[in-house]
Amino acid sequence: MGSLHLASYSNVAVLTGAGISVASGLKPYRGPGGLWTEGGDVQAATAEGFAADPGATWRLMGPLREQAAAAAPNAAHVALAEAEQRATGSFLVVTQNVDGLHQRAGSENVVEVHGSIFRTRCSNTDCDRPTERDERYAGGLPTCDRCRAPLRPDVVLFGDAIDVDAEWTIKKALRDCDLFIAIGTSGTVSPASNYVRSAKYVGARTVLVNLEPMSPANPYFDEERLGPAEELVPQLFG
Repeated sequence: MGSLHLASYSNVAVLTGAGISVASGLKPYRGPGGLWTEGGDVQAATAEGFAADPGATWRLMGPLREQAAAAAPNAAHVALAEAEQRATGSFLVVTQNVDGLHQRAGSENVVEVHGSIFRTRCSNTDCDRPTERDERYAGGLPTCDRCRAPLRPDVVLFGDAIDVDAEWTIKKALRDCDLFIAIGTSGTVSPASNYVRSAKYVGARTVLVNLEPMSPANPYFDEERLGPAEELVPQLFG
């Protein structure tokens, strides 16, 4: 298959998942070598789990923060940043990742569906402590210096709601897009499972770039390009 000609599209929406960061040394969550596949504490990644044992959530997320801080963007991240600069219309990256690698590669128009591992906030919703940038994990359970409640990574745990501003931006992009690309994700987990369907509904060209083929349960992609993201994404836009 040939490259996609950016000049032919007015509104591009790109969805990325954990597969785009594997070449940067970060594990995916599912599949071979995945965090959950290798016995990661799934319960600690839930809102219910944090409420019961916030320390367990930090024991899971703290090392992930350190790993993400040590990682560098790979060729796929860089290619998307360069495509955004060349695009003549809108170009939005919607990422399920919390590693910040798109921004470090130079992407400017990024929506982090699941938040960022590099921010910390108070778990007490009545506390006025601002969310802050935080790239270190000192171990243990950090607590708020204002209300003494446990702090938490500013990520969307299973059972948490998606940020309303992020959700609004994504819905608008999907409503307007004429090209939708999913990279390094099966797109079968909600809410991402609805994104390609929404794009297909408005007539967008839909492309999957992934190691594994599209799921029969998600037949909304017009085409698929199978292989490592760091090899295929630089070829996408010529």
